[in-house]
Amino acid sequence: MRLKESLLGIGMVVIVIFVVIPLPLLIIDILLMVNIGLGILILLNALYAREALSMSMFPTVLLITTIFRLALNISTTRSILTRGEAGQVIEVFGQFVAGGDMIVGILIFIIIVLVNFLVITKGATRIAEVTARFTLDAMPGKQMAIDADLNSGLIDEQEAKDRRKKIQDESNFYGAMDGAAKFVQNDAIAGIVIILITIVGGIVMGVVRMGLPIGQAAEVYTLLVIGDGLTNAIPALLISTSAGMLVTKATVESEISSTLGKQIFSQPMILGIAGGVLAVMGIFTPLPHLIFVPAGLALAGFAFFLRNRESIVAIETEITTDDIEAEEIRRPENVVSLLNVDPILLLFGYGLIPLVDSSQGGDLLERVVMIRRQIAVELGAIVPIIRLKDDIKLAPNQYSILIKGVEVAGGEILFDHYMAMNSGYVEEEIDGIETVEPYMGLPALWISENQREKAEALGYTVVDPPAIIATHLTEVVRGHLHELLSRQDVQNLINNVKETHSILVEELVPKMMTVGEIQKILGKLLREGISIRDLVTILETLADYAPVTRDLDMLTEYVRQNLRRAISKRFFNTGINTVITLDPALEQMLTSNIQKTEVGSFINIDQQLSHRIFESLKAEVSKLTSMGVMPIILTSPFVRMYFKQLVEEIAPDLVVLSYGEIDQSTEVQSIGMVSV
Repeated sequence: MRLKESLLGIGMVVIVIFVVIPLPLLIIDILLMVNIGLGILILLNALYAREALSMSMFPTVLLITTIFRLALNISTTRSILTRGEAGQVIEVFGQFVAGGDMIVGILIFIIIVLVNFLVITKGATRIAEVTARFTLDAMPGKQMAIDADLNSGLIDEQEAKDRRKKIQDESNFYGAMDGAAKFVQNDAIAGIVIILITIVGGIVMGVVRMGLPIGQAAEVYTLLVIGDGLTNAIPALLISTSAGMLVTKATVESEISSTLGKQIFSQPMILGIAGGVLAVMGIFTPLPHLIFVPAGLALAGFAFFLRNRESIVAIETEITTDDIEAEEIRRPENVVSLLNVDPILLLFGYGLIPLVDSSQGGDLLERVVMIRRQIAVELGAIVPIIRLKDDIKLAPNQYSILIKGVEVAGGEILFDHYMAMNSGYVEEEIDGIETVEPYMGLPALWISENQREKAEALGYTVVDPPAIIATHLTEVVRGHLHELLSRQDVQNLINNVKETHSILVEELVPKMMTVGEIQKILGKLLREGISIRDLVTILETLADYAPVTRDLDMLTEYVRQNLRRAISKRFFNTGINTVITLDPALEQMLTSNIQKTEVGSFINIDQQLSHRIFESLKAEVSKLTSMGVMPIILTSPFVRMYFKQLVEEIAPDLVVLSYGEIDQSTEVQSIGMVSV
């Protein structure tokens, strides 16, 4: 690699030396041959490249070849003016290509330069400019499409990363081509100026220094200069054509020859019409009959052959497809694919397809992507891929949310309508179709779009169908996130921490705790809505207390106490917060009834005592709910997890915190006490 880089640097220095040091004629002939060969090589590479990015370094190549060609042009010009000759290659171009005629040579050179400058280079520059602009404008849409495909499970993380890199490379390539095309364009102008200067200078040198008549001097030097111009104009034309091919090239999956053949000669009807037109022109016009009529008949015959072949291929394809489908059904390994269970699956009826289809204006896929990002930021957990799929078993407007293959929630959406919910400040009721909000079960109304502004003005909370589904899906994912957190997800989180806290991870895993034990603790935190984003603090706490106890419940409590700042911010406001506490006598009673077993600890109390606790809890909680405040129970650190286990069945969403989980800056006030 170092040798290649050194040769490239040496080559660039040598090119600059061409401008300063006179070169022998043999070296000039070799370099001219290299110039022509490079032009042919670059043209063929551009022709057979499947996509523009196959030659992503083309702008750099374009700059290097332009500098090489200009340096070589200066060397040949010096040789012509000082020696009156420039090697055999230039002489052959002047005599053979130009036909030994000064006027013919000048005209051929002008035609090549005009074609290069006005047609190829100018067109390629404009295409590169427009493509660069549209590529940049399309980048956000392409990024969203990649996120949607990743979220729906059509591609994996690596493929998404490769696609994003390709989009960035395309933007960089066309942006570079937009400027690099100017090199060739200005090179053509420089070539014309150099030719004119060399012709005038050659004539002056021939007359003044060599004593030639002005006519002979003009003929000798003009032919040499035209030969020099042609040897540079032809490679320039080849490279300009290469640039035009790259910027006009679309990505194809097959070779360009077969692709062009399919796109131009694959329609029998078009070939038949073209053949008929050529035959008619040959018969009824003075055009050469022996050329036009056979060509027309040949195209018509080829069209007839293609039509017959298409019919045969269609029949063979149908038979082959049936055989493949039958073989796929018979294959026993197909049963294995049916065993895969999606962690999160959103099924919807065919009436809700427009909400998902971006071509119909649906943005549900983008909302699902945002759900994963939102939960990752709030709770610090990796949400598995959420797959979206239509299901004919569902009603047209129905949707269903499945967690690990089991339906856990669902609802119905009235398409092209909005859901209006009474926020409690509605001054006047509005007409609509009565319904129930899917997640909270609150009464609501379906209203049309023209009623939306009126409903909002009256105090209703108005939500569109995609937002209803997205909100419902978000809350379902939150509620089941502790189930969705796998060992592999935890390992990925630990690996992320290891990049910056390698000593911590090496000390804790697997010497003190396994990944499975950490997974259970993180799951317990997520189950109660505690964010695990500060994983460093969690792992530091586990590393401190894991040598002391192996009880995962106790370790979870230690972690919660070290996350007191985040927990206080999650459940409390900046002012005075009202809470409910437990009677110390009740806490003492619960502590005395704790039983420890091999599988864990639990409270063992009789049913009558449990009933009295629940009745007291219900009465105290109703005080807070009547005030519009979220009920929070405060207990001692040791009792917290056991009391949470006791009331979880009747009040799963009740927040139970310990005194050790309250930050010092948080002010709380007890307005009730649970007692028996």
